Amino acid sequence: MVLSAAQIVGGVGVAVGLALSSVVVDELSGSTVISGFAGTATVLGAALLALPTAKASGQGGRRAGLSLAYLAALAGCAISVLAISLRAWPLLLAGLVLVGGGSAASLASRYSATDLSPKDRSARHLSLVVWASTIGSVAGPNLAKPADQIGMRLGLVEKAGPFAFAALAFALALVVVIGFLRPDPLKLARELNGTGDPGPGRNRTIRTAWLTLRTTPMARRALVMIAVSHTAMVSVMSMTPVKLHHDGSNLDVIGLVISLHIAGMYVLSPVVGWLADKAGKVPVLVLGMALLLSAAALAGTAGHRVWQVTAALVLLGLGWSCGLVAGSALVSESVPLEGRPAVQGLSDLLMNVCGATGTIVAGAIVGMLGYGMLGLVVGIMVAAAGLWLTAVWRRPAPDLA
Repeated sequence: MVLSAAQIVGGVGVAVGLALSSVVVDELSGSTVISGFAGTATVLGAALLALPTAKASGQGGRRAGLSLAYLAALAGCAISVLAISLRAWPLLLAGLVLVGGGSAASLASRYSATDLSPKDRSARHLSLVVWASTIGSVAGPNLAKPADQIGMRLGLVEKAGPFAFAALAFALALVVVIGFLRPDPLKLARELNGTGDPGPGRNRTIRTAWLTLRTTPMARRALVMIAVSHTAMVSVMSMTPVKLHHDGSNLDVIGLVISLHIAGMYVLSPVVGWLADKAGKVPVLVLGMALLLSAAALAGTAGHRVWQVTAALVLLGLGWSCGLVAGSALVSESVPLEGRPAVQGLSDLLMNVCGATGTIVAGAIVGMLGYGMLGLVVGIMVAAAGLWLTAVWRRPAPDLA
């Protein structure tokens, strides 16, 4: 319940920034290519904070890790408000890097839900925390315009209000985690497993995570699919507000489209979790690749049809949900408890580095070749990953049995 509550309020902060960041950078810089760096900055921030969050979790429990991530997001929002007031897009990008802490906290929370889960229910427990993001994440983009109006009444410049509102949301999430996440799930799991807290510096490094992954082929494959799913989703989603803005859509339309996309990401996650536990994690990963491929095809051929872009974004969210829920559960159940924080942190680092790279490439592609070409490139990447996973899955191998 505590993790779910933090996800709800934290999801508001993430979603408000998500809906407006690329549009604000586009207006301040006057460049579509540079606007793509808004999504890059947020995803890069989540990547940079993944390992510190994992390290803090390993040493002080999940409460310490989540608190660090939410505090960074709060600071990032404050910097973003200042940057918009100064009309300084480089400073705004710097603030958005720290805002990525909200995403880092959200991602770390899903792993927290598996600390005490039986193996045959890990995906369902994980998916419930993911699902809790629905309320805040869907409401967030639609709160952007009212928050902007309230902010201007309070003396903030236009489009600074939503980031101030996001700061309040992250502050509330921080209070929830610090005050109510007791007992700490990771510490309790270690006690029940008879595994004491490791000493400082142990099981907290990238090297340790890689060594653990060398003995767990299932976890390695899951990491690849999580990274592909996230790259595809972030690349298309980050440039959609810019496309709609250039097509003449207002903030209400952009907010609605992003809200429906986020609903696709989270609303059906409990169903995805149940299916992953019943049918298997790998089949659900294959399903996710099929949904992402369909989304890329729809987005690439949408033209100026807002309804088709909306449909593509919903499918994009569903495909991401399959990849994240099934892949994350597969990672957690494949590695020993003492090595989980390090491997989970590396998983979030890789997925967000790939996502950040994807947004850079996406901004360049849309700026030079158009939104349709972005759909084609993403479709080719997803199709290749799906074919590889299907081939590996059907090949006789003890770790995929």
